[in-house]
Amino acid sequence: MKVIIITGTPGTGKTTIAKILAEKLNYKYIDGNEVIKKHNLKESFDKKMDCYVIDEKLFSKAVIDEIKSLKTKSKERISGVIIDSHLSQFIPAKYVDLCVVTKCSLKILESRLKKRGYKKSKVRENMDAEIFDVCRIEALENGHEVVVVDTSAKEGYDEGMNNIDEFLERK
Repeated sequence: MKVIIITGTPGTGKTTIAKILAEKLNYKYIDGNEVIKKHNLKESFDKKMDCYVIDEKLFSKAVIDEIKSLKTKSKERISGVIIDSHLSQFIPAKYVDLCVVTKCSLKILESRLKKRGYKKSKVRENMDAEIFDVCRIEALENGHEVVVVDTSAKEGYDEGMNNIDEFLERK
């Protein structure tokens, strides 16, 4: 079973890309937020950053357990899974075939985050994460094979999706 993880700064298009890929490839879609809820992984709430604190190792373990469960307990044959989370780059590379990192222009990202009603400090934190390419760097540091999909414009999106197709054909 192939495992593709989708990561990126909040607001860069992870869920959109993950759902498109899951449908296109006929893979099972796994929402990282649902895994967090199901396994009660919220440790505390950071008021300053306006978000829950999640232990990346516990998240990774829960996702790996979900994948193993699908392999052994699923009645239907599942050829692959798509995992959608800004924490998915912390899943050990040995469990993952491909890591897709979504990115977008700062102007578009800021607009998307403001539309979500994020506080100014949270918008700034996520903008900084995008500027410093945090998710991509963490994915590379964790040994993942990375394909970047830029969701800012159709050209970047098309190029990224073509790169994913090429990778999957090689495997």
